[in-house]
Amino acid sequence: MINQKLKNTIRNLPLRPGVYIMRDEEGKVIYVGKAKSLRKRVSSYFRHEGFASPRLRKLVESIADISVIRTETEAEALIVESRLIKKYKPFFNIDLKMNERYPYIKITDDAFPRLVITRHKDDDGATYLGPFISAKDVRALLRVAERYFPLRSCKAEVKPDKKKRPCLNYSLGRCLAPCAALCSETEYRERVDDVILLLTGQSSELVERIRKRMEEAAHSLDFEKAARHRDAISAIWRLSRQRISSSLREDIDSETWEALNKLQCLLHMDTLPWRIDGFDISHMAGHETYGVVVVFEQGVSNPSLYRRFKVRTVEGIDDFRSIEEVVKRRYSKMLENNEPLPQLILIDGGPIQLEFAKKALSELKMEKIPAISLAKREELIYHNEKEPPIRLDWTDPVLRLLQRVRDESHRFAIKSHRRGRGMVLTRSVLEEIPGVGKHMAASLLSSFGSVKKIAVLTPEELMQVKGIGPVLAKNIAAFFRGEDNESETEA
Repeated sequence: MINQKLKNTIRNLPLRPGVYIMRDEEGKVIYVGKAKSLRKRVSSYFRHEGFASPRLRKLVESIADISVIRTETEAEALIVESRLIKKYKPFFNIDLKMNERYPYIKITDDAFPRLVITRHKDDDGATYLGPFISAKDVRALLRVAERYFPLRSCKAEVKPDKKKRPCLNYSLGRCLAPCAALCSETEYRERVDDVILLLTGQSSELVERIRKRMEEAAHSLDFEKAARHRDAISAIWRLSRQRISSSLREDIDSETWEALNKLQCLLHMDTLPWRIDGFDISHMAGHETYGVVVVFEQGVSNPSLYRRFKVRTVEGIDDFRSIEEVVKRRYSKMLENNEPLPQLILIDGGPIQLEFAKKALSELKMEKIPAISLAKREELIYHNEKEPPIRLDWTDPVLRLLQRVRDESHRFAIKSHRRGRGMVLTRSVLEEIPGVGKHMAASLLSSFGSVKKIAVLTPEELMQVKGIGPVLAKNIAAFFRGEDNESETEA
């Protein structure tokens, strides 16, 4: 008979992917499973009183508590499940094997690699990405890769020969034609690196690489090439918002695995801190204060999940209330969208910063998620106002993991502040031009990348931006030439 505590637990489970962990009366893990919908899957165990399998009946009778780890995708749940089974070795789990029905994308181990879809992982030196839950997701990724970062599709061995004529794929922009020596191995490898970033979900880093190429193309007046780069960036962001069902890493280095396990014990956590959110604040003399959150999964940063917030409700220098605002805004949005929450929250600072962060969590009824802070210099870990801070050896893997999260949040906070301040400065210059408001300034920057590039454009090139007519285009060009142009602008 299911008790009221378990009923309440199951009733509050999300209808989203994740891993569920079942424990007996002694708190021992007896079963770990994955689910596309946690509530539906877990509740299915208690729908029938009789089970055909004695093993399943015994499992259900032994369940005293259930905890879950939310994940972004089913594929991520598959990896987490595998790791937890290896860690706990639950009595009721049959040996878990990575199910070969999930496809991988293979990048062959050649001088000029190609992409291959496979359901088997072989020890052949190739790079395997995935697994991917659905073929639809694989096709979506490959469409973007084939359009903007095409690799060769032919199976023949490539021997670069300048006398060789490239095939039709080269003319269609679907291959770099290494067979005809029209690209070097280094150039081709750069394209392969782009594909790996795309397939592993590292959208921010990939976009940054392409943005630099777009700026170089614009500077060289190769606007057709710059436009292709612009379209690639748009496609990548659209894809990242779809949250393609790819997995995280299947392998974790031994030090990170040790740190995650030790951190769980140190903080008396129910589950491994599979996902850690790190917060920090950056400001310049109290103006334009920014707060950020970075995300580490399996001990590794995931820049595609980073977020920055411009602090709105705090005036002057007040890191404490800034942390409170940012934490509250971060998780209000996540709760509203039913997104996966972290197993641990790390605040850059001391006990007071932690106190304000916990205040925000309390208002959101998120007290069950452990929150800690890491103070600089002495590197003390504050976790509970009733207990003294934890001091770890400088070589301790737990401290080194927390330092990585803290330092990354600090780096991203400074970067976000500079970026925000730079956007204000660049837009303000454009907004000095008669007829150019905030919206038009943003459109110009989006189209051409920087004020420096806009300053050398002709009126004809400026008119490529929607909303800019001949008169306004002449005014913009005249402004940057230093001419006193009093012409009327268009409405």
